Formats: sequence, structure tokens, C-alpha cells
Amino acid sequence: MSEQQGHEQQDPQKGPQPGYQQGPQPGYQQGPPPGHQQPGYQQGPQPGFPPPGFPPPGYYPPPPGTYTGDPNAPYGYDPYGRPYSDKSKIIAGILQLTLGGLGVGRFYLGNVGMGLAQLFTCGGLGVWSLIDGILLLTGNDHTDEHGRILRS
Repeated sequence: MSEQQGHEQQDPQKGPQPGYQQGPQPGYQQGPPPGHQQPGYQQGPQPGFPPPGFPPPGYYPPPPGTYTGDPNAPYGYDPYGRPYSDKSKIIAGILQLTLGGLGVGRFYLGNVGMGLAQLFTCGGLGVWSLIDGILLLTGNDHTDEHGRILRS
């Protein structure tokens, strides 16, 4: 008996089975009907435009810390999307180390309440201002009065 009972196998040398037409079926057209294609529509990328999802040629994002024109982030955004301040953490840390007994580093950052506390306690007798200055220089999460991250 054969592998498929009742079914004949097609031999590539003989051609198609009887009753089977090759080519397009009657009543079915290949492609869109004539006159129904959108005018001016081209497949693939349009000339002069970049592919979707890519920046235009020659575009480079601004380096971190440059002015981007955004009033909420005058010096751009950090890698986590938080806006940079116009204040520097190095300036704040040096002011706090040198003039911390007067609270100058905290006044520079806009923290008036903490600046006054340091002024009235002489910077916690120097200990508070020393620790605060070191933390300002080494930390990456200090903010100004607007809540923006300090620049390096």
C-alpha cells in the first residue's frame, strides 16, 4: 500500500494535478485596482527626512550643563531627567567650609532658614558647617531653592 491511501502524490516532472489552474484566479486581482492608489504616496523613507525614531542628520544633543532655553531647567537635565540648577555645588561647598559659621553656603543655595540657624549658632560651633560643607561637595542630591539639582 502507498503512504497516502486514496491520494496521489504530485510528481514535479508531470506538472500540476488535474483541475488546478496556475496563475491568477478569475475574479481576483493582484494588487490594488487601477486608479485606486494614493497619489504621491511612496513606500519607504521619504527623501530629505530621517527614518522614524531617529534624529535628523547632523543633530547632536547639547552637552550636559549647557543652557537649553527651558526656563525650568536653565542648564539642562541630568541623566535621571532632573533639571540642573544655575548654582554650583563646588561654590556652595567652598563657601560653607570657609564661611559656614555665618551660613553663607546655605544663603547661596537659597536655604534662608538653615542659613539663619547656622548664623545664630556660629555654624554649630564649626562642626555643623564643616560636615555640611563636606556633604555639599561630595553629595549628588543637594538642591537649590527651586528644587533643582546643583551643577558640578
